[in-house]
Amino acid sequence: MANETTSTQSETPDLSHLGYEQARDELMDVVRRLETGGLTLEESLAAWERGEALAKHCQAKLDGARARLDAAIGGEEG
Repeated sequence: MANETTSTQSETPDLSHLGYEQARDELMDVVRRLETGGLTLEESLAAWERGEALAKHCQAKLDGARARLDAAIGGEEG
């Protein structure tokens, strides 16, 4: 059983196929499930890890959008 936990924790989910809105919606669902409770410890940990990955993905999408906006604004001023 310890090997299963270790292998799942070391895997990084591929979220590249998710757009910002999809990732945000899934993140909100994960938070809702965690707040509602009723999950086992393993389910809670898996949901938390998924939520962390989704939050990082959303932040990266927002950072990318900000960089594009900054570049567009900078290009108009120059």
